[in-house]
Amino acid sequence: MYSFLNDYSEGAHPDILAALQSTNMEQTCGYGLDPYCEQAAETIRRKFQADRSDIHFAVGGTQVNLLIIHALLRSYEAVISAETAHVSLHETGAIEVTGHKVCTVPSPDGKLTPELVESVLNAHSSEHMVRPRLVYISDTTELGTLYTKAELTALHDFCREQDLLLFLDGARLGSALTAEDNDLSPADLPRLTDVFTIGATKNGALFGEAIVLSAQEVKPHFRWYMKQRGAILAKGRLLGIQFQILFRSDLYFDLARHANAMAAKLRDGLLAQGYSFAAAPQSNQLFPILPGPVVQSLHRTYQFDADRLMGDGSLCVRLVTSWATPEQAVDDFLRDLAACSKK
Repeated sequence: MYSFLNDYSEGAHPDILAALQSTNMEQTCGYGLDPYCEQAAETIRRKFQADRSDIHFAVGGTQVNLLIIHALLRSYEAVISAETAHVSLHETGAIEVTGHKVCTVPSPDGKLTPELVESVLNAHSSEHMVRPRLVYISDTTELGTLYTKAELTALHDFCREQDLLLFLDGARLGSALTAEDNDLSPADLPRLTDVFTIGATKNGALFGEAIVLSAQEVKPHFRWYMKQRGAILAKGRLLGIQFQILFRSDLYFDLARHANAMAAKLRDGLLAQGYSFAAAPQSNQLFPILPGPVVQSLHRTYQFDADRLMGDGSLCVRLVTSWATPEQAVDDFLRDLAACSKK
């Protein structure tokens, strides 16, 4: 049985495993202060032209989201996000546990606009309510859609006008930056956000997220927040080595391009068989709409999410390709899909 459930089912790229093995018996200082973390941070600064940003490494996405939000907000301040956002749906109330409400707004494509953000601001008009202060977005979104440069610039400018902070969750940033429709460059991100993350867990690493922090007010004390929230790894070099391997060449982007290429092949095959999508198929997450019996038949051979019932009894499913998805798995899926559809 092949899994299209997610993009982190596999372990890690062989180059990363080899680097971890070759450095295994080296002695380094801990807590992310080792030479590997320092070198990885400098490499990321160069790749993203983020000379004025602080770089920190942590293990997982939920961890960095709650850490960043807690560090940036006062106790009465809140987050603005789309209803489908990861911080709203898939983090077990991690943000709320820190004392910060997540104020959501419906968005069919999973993206926020200045108008949607403004609607939340207008609904919170006094000290009797939380004060929305941080705008949370992700690229790619939870629906696999992309922010254009114009869209991100508009959000950035609106946030500046309204004294809001802008946080971009980059758990799947590799997929976003290498997508066919993308027009953002790595250098745009530190310029247009207060903080963004670079996800490696879903792009070839065993684990790891990089935090690229530009917000000046929390820079001096950010490691205190990290320690308090259990986000400083004692064997921090395990993170630094992985990011060093991913970014010393274009491996990070090459792996993301492969995931996108496999998704594009799936997309084209689905379209050729007459199927439509619930969200624009732009990245390595696809949301095709399939008949219930077809889904049931495919589930005998493939793992994938199918949890949204459409009006006609069809199901919106989620197919996710990864840096390690073999082309043969895509070919097999499309062949089996065609066979199921003829029954």
